[in-house]
Amino acid sequence: MFTDDVTLSWGSSPGKIVVSFLLLLVAAGVVCAGALSIMAWRRVVITLLVLLAVEVLSYALLSARSEMYVAFRNNLIWVVVAPSVIVALGLVFAVVTERIRWAAAFKLIVFMPMAISMLAAGVIFTLVYDRAPERGVLNAAAVGVHDTFKEASHYPGVRPRESGGPLRAEGKAFATQAQVQPGQTVLLPLVAVTPEMQKKLSPAQAPSPKPGTVAGTVWADFSPGGAAKPNQVDASEKGLPKITVEAVSGTKVVATATSAADGTFAFKNLPAGSYTIRLPASNFAAPYNGVNWLGSDLVTASIIGAYIWMWAGFAMVLIGAGLAAIPRDALEAARVDGATELQVFFRVTMPLLAPVLVVVLVTLVINVLKVFDLVYIIAPGSTQQDANVLALQMYLKSFTGEGADQGVGSAIAVVLFLLVLPAMVFNIRRFRQEQA
Repeated sequence: MFTDDVTLSWGSSPGKIVVSFLLLLVAAGVVCAGALSIMAWRRVVITLLVLLAVEVLSYALLSARSEMYVAFRNNLIWVVVAPSVIVALGLVFAVVTERIRWAAAFKLIVFMPMAISMLAAGVIFTLVYDRAPERGVLNAAAVGVHDTFKEASHYPGVRPRESGGPLRAEGKAFATQAQVQPGQTVLLPLVAVTPEMQKKLSPAQAPSPKPGTVAGTVWADFSPGGAAKPNQVDASEKGLPKITVEAVSGTKVVATATSAADGTFAFKNLPAGSYTIRLPASNFAAPYNGVNWLGSDLVTASIIGAYIWMWAGFAMVLIGAGLAAIPRDALEAARVDGATELQVFFRVTMPLLAPVLVVVLVTLVINVLKVFDLVYIIAPGSTQQDANVLALQMYLKSFTGEGADQGVGSAIAVVLFLLVLPAMVFNIRRFRQEQA
């Protein structure tokens, strides 16, 4: 089943088929032996379902690099994470709405996403997760927080000339090729400063030698028309302010200075000796552009976040209705007996609320197993396979590409139905027990 998209990672294909068949044979023998001793029709149905589940799981485990394996794995993550988080948030929101004065407005805000279709929510979160901070809301917030605590580089991409200049590369930093002593000057010419940036800069000033001081200038060694001479400060060239400059002796940073508006800097009162002048890499680091929310590592978590945003209001409303139905006498009796609020919540409220929580949880599990829209819309083409789920894999196999195979798609649909079936059976049994 699903053998058209498998990339096996160990052994030969016949060997894998043999191992898979042996696993199925052993499982069939064990389960059928138990079924023969109990001939109830329910046991027979359970036996058939267990056999099918063993077949599917053995296939998935033996083809750990296949698209089906990724879909199974992601569906498992969805089933474990999404319903649990939604129920927990719904419970918190329901409890909060009972204790605040503006409960109606809060409920409206939380429940509002339920009025939005999956398609619209997918489009919204495609923009929310956009990689560019000027468009993506989350990355705009991440960049704002980052730049608040860590100042962004003023000159990303700026560098010295590749040859013929006084600077050499030292990792991502740049240092002088020749050492200097107090009383001497040093020139630090840089290029690749954008014309837009140069318009905002002041003219560069050549350094003046002073006793006991290493003075220098860091500037944009370029002027329009190319009239300026390389490695010399010309009147038409611009100084680079706010650049950190270090005086290094051996491997130790002895002094640090910051360039002024005209690009000049000075290290005063340096002990006698020779120093290397270095421009640290922090001056030229690329700006922080946020998190790649839809990259291969975070795409599934990001889509689950969008799903939680949509369904938290649903859980809040149902759990809130359950809380409203709890007899207040039981809560007051527990408080009179000396129970704290936490004890009342966990020992009285939660047991009485358990049937509602189970209903919400099972409903969400069924919905999560069928999730398709959000994954298809939010995940970009480059990481869609990393976010793949069974419903999406069914669509891709049935209707896309030159090798579309509706037989394989139908098989995936059957597997999806069988995975949903236990939750449906559980719900039916619970309803019957409540009616009885």
